[in-house]
Amino acid sequence: MSAWPLPESFPSASGTVRWNRLGAPDGRPLVLLHGTPFSSYVWRAVARSLARDHQVFVWDMPGYGLSEKSEGQDVSLAAQGRVFAQLLDHWGLRRPLVAAHDFGGAVALRAHLLHGARYGALALVDPVALAPWGSPFFRLVRENAEVFGQLPRALHRALVREYVGSTGGPGLHPAVLDRLVEPWLGETGQPAFYRQIAQADQRYTDEVQERYAGLQVPTLVCWGEDDAWIPVAKGCELAALVPGARWEPIAHAGHLVQEDAPAELTAALLDFFRRVP
Repeated sequence: MSAWPLPESFPSASGTVRWNRLGAPDGRPLVLLHGTPFSSYVWRAVARSLARDHQVFVWDMPGYGLSEKSEGQDVSLAAQGRVFAQLLDHWGLRRPLVAAHDFGGAVALRAHLLHGARYGALALVDPVALAPWGSPFFRLVRENAEVFGQLPRALHRALVREYVGSTGGPGLHPAVLDRLVEPWLGETGQPAFYRQIAQADQRYTDEVQERYAGLQVPTLVCWGEDDAWIPVAKGCELAALVPGARWEPIAHAGHLVQEDAPAELTAALLDFFRRVP
């Protein structure tokens, strides 16, 4: 796990958050948010590139990656939005640049629209932002999380590998797939995997979706054209809802654009953020 260390910690109401800061301390702050069922690890290549010009903050949400996982933990979108707003205060960031992927996109939107978090600019990468969301498999697991949580460990591992590997695009390197699956294994990881799915609820995006038309922060919407989880048409729909949003489809990339096209995504983010005063 040392290849992507998160040595710092923050005691949030939903459990201890592990985080790290990359780049020069005087660089413009830029915060990266991961999605589900992933962690900040998916941002590693992009983060290291962005850190050449920015002070980059990466973190694992409570219940994910290296952060705390515990029975009864609130890892819902509602909780994560509050945690992110608190984390920005902890870091002393007032108007950072923000790039958010998948579930992290909804977290960033809720923190901004409901909890007063302010951004210099917001880049949304294949975000979970518009109804309806959740694949048939995702809904099946959510409705039967207690049953799935009792799967033998070998079957659970196989299920998570197949799920994480189904994002579309060219496919994940086996070592990367192993790393993404690892946090969801064992006595702590297996129940945590089903916990975060059981608490996923579309109402948390329904609460803010009508507010997208009032967003006043410069916004970029990036989307992998081969996303197998959320169709690229959803990206076009979201970009049309947000006033002045810039639309950036990325060819030959699935839902995990950071893994499938890190150079192209980094270029899109740098071009966008450099235009922000």
